[in-house]
Amino acid sequence: RSFSPAVAESFKAKAVASILLSILLIGIYIWVRFGSALYSAAAIACLFHDVLTCVGFVALAEVLWDIPSLQPALQSIGIMPFKVDLNLVAAVLTIIGYSLNDTIIIMDRIRENRGKVSFASRDAINSAINQTISRTVITSGTTMLSIVILYTFGGPGVRAFAFTMLVGVAVGTYSSIAVGAPIVWSKKSERGTTKALAAGQT
Repeated sequence: RSFSPAVAESFKAKAVASILLSILLIGIYIWVRFGSALYSAAAIACLFHDVLTCVGFVALAEVLWDIPSLQPALQSIGIMPFKVDLNLVAAVLTIIGYSLNDTIIIMDRIRENRGKVSFASRDAINSAINQTISRTVITSGTTMLSIVILYTFGGPGVRAFAFTMLVGVAVGTYSSIAVGAPIVWSKKSERGTTKALAAGQT
């Protein structure tokens, strides 16, 4: 079944609007839960990073498919000119949930490690990452294993969903550690508190 260009554009606009609205509400939720806009900014940065990367890989697949000499190689590994449809939108929304869950786990541990201090120090963030890395690797590994099976044996109907999820899980795991956690660290606050403690001891 085919749709007119007007219907397709309307569908894309609604899909983008739903994703942006969900990210906005997630940002508000994180702000309220952790009591800091810094945590909200970190979570939203991770989500934008993951969504844009996934959409970029989907677009890259279509660009590479337009090169005739690459089509046999791409077809052999299941890469096709993926289109924006319900499966792809569902994959992006699933990635948002997956990335958010992974990011919140690390942020919760950062909050526990920082104790009653109002900022997240470098040591607190490093300890939180080290304490949650095994859980992150195991969860991501088992998830990616199931997605690889789905991508390999699921058929063309779910290929776009599996491809997007495969990229999203890999990127989401990376962003929670390398994008979200550094944003939570406040160098300015850490210096200010260190100076205040030093002044109080003199």
